[in-house]
Amino acid sequence: QVQLIESGGGLALAGDSLRLSCTGTSSIYAMGWFRRAPGKEREFAAAISEDGTKTEYTDSVKGRFTISTDNAKSTLYLQMDSLKSDDTGMYYCAARVAGSPTFIETHPREYDYWGQGTQVTVSG
Repeated sequence: QVQLIESGGGLALAGDSLRLSCTGTSSIYAMGWFRRAPGKEREFAAAISEDGTKTEYTDSVKGRFTISTDNAKSTLYLQMDSLKSDDTGMYYCAARVAGSPTFIETHPREYDYWGQGTQVTVSG
């Protein structure tokens, strides 16, 4: 059974940076970050393929967020730069048993395991 634990959230000012971490990952999983802003549905933010060679981002975070893993792929990261107030929300890491090394899913329902979330609040 996979146990994912997020950390690194908190309060930030617009323009600041935060780095989220998710432990409990494995090289056998494709990984993703999703977020839920106040009053909105959970949405895709970023994902990385099982082999780590492919990444995808939602348009609103491109150029500002970077998803990555450590060498052993035991920890997932989301580096968030140039934070904006609309980045505020609960951030969740998710894992999916990948069907191929390079394939990425962006729909929450395609992911099998979820962390409890870490809150990110950005003050403009």
